[in-house]
Amino acid sequence: MSYFRLALEPRFIPMSLAVLLSLAFALGLVILPGNPILLTGLAVTGFLALLGVRDLVQKRHAVLRNYPISAHMRFLLEAIRPEMRQYFFEDEKHGMPFSRDKRAVVYQRAKMQLDKRPFGTNYDVYAPGFEWVNHSVSPRPVADPNFRITVGGPDCAKPYSASIFNISAMSFGALSPNAIRALNIGARLGGFAHDTGEGGFSPYHRENGGDIIWELGSGYFGARNPDGSFCGDKFADCAANDQIKMIELKLSQGAKPGHGGVLPAAKVNAEISLTRGVPVGVDCISPSHHAAFSTPVEMMNFIAEMRHLSGGKPAGFKLCIGHEWEFLAICKAMLKTGIYPDFIVVDGAEGGTGAAPLEFLDHLGKPMREGLTFAHNALVGIGARDRIRLAASGKIASAFDIARAMALGADWCNSARGFMFAIGCIQSQSCHTDKCPTGVATQDANRQRALVVPDKSERVANFHKATLHSLAELTAAAGLDHPTQFERSHISRRISASEVKTFADLYPGLRHGELIAGTENPKFRRSWEIADADSFRPAVVERRSAGRRSVAE
Repeated sequence: MSYFRLALEPRFIPMSLAVLLSLAFALGLVILPGNPILLTGLAVTGFLALLGVRDLVQKRHAVLRNYPISAHMRFLLEAIRPEMRQYFFEDEKHGMPFSRDKRAVVYQRAKMQLDKRPFGTNYDVYAPGFEWVNHSVSPRPVADPNFRITVGGPDCAKPYSASIFNISAMSFGALSPNAIRALNIGARLGGFAHDTGEGGFSPYHRENGGDIIWELGSGYFGARNPDGSFCGDKFADCAANDQIKMIELKLSQGAKPGHGGVLPAAKVNAEISLTRGVPVGVDCISPSHHAAFSTPVEMMNFIAEMRHLSGGKPAGFKLCIGHEWEFLAICKAMLKTGIYPDFIVVDGAEGGTGAAPLEFLDHLGKPMREGLTFAHNALVGIGARDRIRLAASGKIASAFDIARAMALGADWCNSARGFMFAIGCIQSQSCHTDKCPTGVATQDANRQRALVVPDKSERVANFHKATLHSLAELTAAAGLDHPTQFERSHISRRISASEVKTFADLYPGLRHGELIAGTENPKFRRSWEIADADSFRPAVVERRSAGRRSVAE
């Protein structure tokens, strides 16, 4: 793009005007030397022009690099006194998708700034929905915050010692090269894992050596034949890379479960082609379903094949839970085949970085807490919980978010948008437009330059470290030594002004092996009855009230 065309872009117009007016006033002073109006104009516009140049070359603020001069308005609004900002815009606690306070604490921890708050909580602690950790009058000493969990069951030859807080699945293509670089360097510095997303193991994931969880979606990118089918040889070749620590089969994601995707041919450049193993200039299809298997039993066999072809690395799958009988059908397939995944990642319908139709964002799939609880209970019910690790992903950005998920059954947590905030995301919600103002979610080279990798990678590591430090303090305050010791009784929720229940009351569990023995739990009994290890479709049953064949209760 020429400098002239760049200067005419709306985001650069304030700077362009400042430069042109400065030149005009300077020329006027040559003709009318000493004119006070021209002198004042030159001083003002000259200052703005210099400010714009400074914004373009500085490396601390991504927004200023992409929006010289005009972006200062954002910082001016941030400087307004809190009560005025809350009155005109949003309050500290209830903005969506992430509140101002939640975003602020990520920014502060990423920059290693003071993250404390004065004057008490802004939550109404007597309003329904308020949640808290039940603390101990005998707190434990604060433990080393480098909390880890070993992932890999009896069939895994290369178990992985994972941090309990990792970067969730975000693909190259959705994120910019600089964003991928910053996240991966941060993961390496902090000793945690970086999930590739279904877009493949790109050169930007490879170049800095951070631990990788390779996500394999229905497009089998990086491990596909020309017709889009799974290629075992290509998979084995890629999975052999020592940087890849675990293999994650993606069934669905919280942002748009059950929805495929198309990357238009015009966007399939040489980099995308190399990463995904697709031809340049041809539509890149992500089907809504897998071609490598069509039944739960076949899925278990495919997971075993991934584990074998990777040399024994942990292999598991990710999903947003929808029909409960489908997850129970997978559980029955585990029992039938004797093949168990090493881990399961439960994504929530809270959404994530993936753009999706409004109906999918707002009304499809289980929220993370309900999905995680159901998956945990189901694995307990088949007697397999001890050998399968559970991860949770869905609006996790703080230590309390992690503690709450672990109380519901998670062994570790993944965060996507939390780490996006750490590298400069300002929640402009323009991820799908290729016009991200901070260079995080765009393939526009001019916008990508705003994200300075060395600076942002340190922030990634800082955010991870500070969040786990806060989690260590929260864990000790609850009288525990490790976050995996959080149980449902440790978290309470206000139901009404006069009623409080713990998560143990709100999310009752199953006994070990209860599904196999035959449960009478109404939450599971019917779904377990119609679940079929040989089909993702429910078994046909009789509806007694009408005498019609149905899968409904």
